[in-house]
Amino acid sequence: MTTLTLPLTFDLQHVHLTDEQFYQLCVNNPELVLERDAKGALILMSPVGGESGNAELELGTDLAIWNRRTKLGKVFSSSTIFKLPGGGSRSPDAAWVELSRWQSLTSEQRQKFPPIAPDFVLELRSRTDDLATLQAKMQEYIDSGVRLGWLINPQDQQVEIYRLGQVKEVIALPAELSGETVLPGFEMVIEPFVE
Repeated sequence: MTTLTLPLTFDLQHVHLTDEQFYQLCVNNPELVLERDAKGALILMSPVGGESGNAELELGTDLAIWNRRTKLGKVFSSSTIFKLPGGGSRSPDAAWVELSRWQSLTSEQRQKFPPIAPDFVLELRSRTDDLATLQAKMQEYIDSGVRLGWLINPQDQQVEIYRLGQVKEVIALPAELSGETVLPGFEMVIEPFVE
C-alpha cells in the first residue's frame, strides 16, 4: 500500500472543500493531477503513457491550429481545470471556449480555475481510463452546458459524440468529425489506432 501525504492547511475529515480550498490543494501539490466531480469527490488522475500523450497533443494541436486561423475563441490544454456550473472541477484533454464568453470573465477568474463550461471538450481514453467513468464525465460536461464533446476510444475503435440536448452518437473508426456549428469549419479525421 502506498501512502500519499498532502500538505494541507485544513482538516479534510468530514469537510467539504470550498472552491478556494480545492484551488489551494492543487496549487500546493502541482505534481498531482486532481479533479472534483459534481458531488465534490476528489479524483486523483493517472498519468498517461507515451502513445496516449502523443495522441492527446496531436488532437489538441489540430484544434489550436484551427483556432489560430479563425480567432473565434480560446483553446485549453489538459492542465486547465474548469469550475463547471454543475459543481465539478474538471480538466478535459482539450477544450475550447467561444471568445465573447471567455472575455466576459474577470481577470481573476481567467487566472484561477475558470468558472465556465467550455463550448467544446475532447477526451481521449487512455489504457488506464475506465470507460464508464469517462462516459459519466462526458455527461457531466453536457449537463453543465458544454455544447459538443468527443470521447475518442481507441480500445473499442470508436468515437462517442455528445451534443447538448441530444442523444449520444457512437461511430466507428475511421471517423470524419465535424465541429458543426460550435467549431465552424473544424474537421478532424480520426484513424483507427494500432496497438
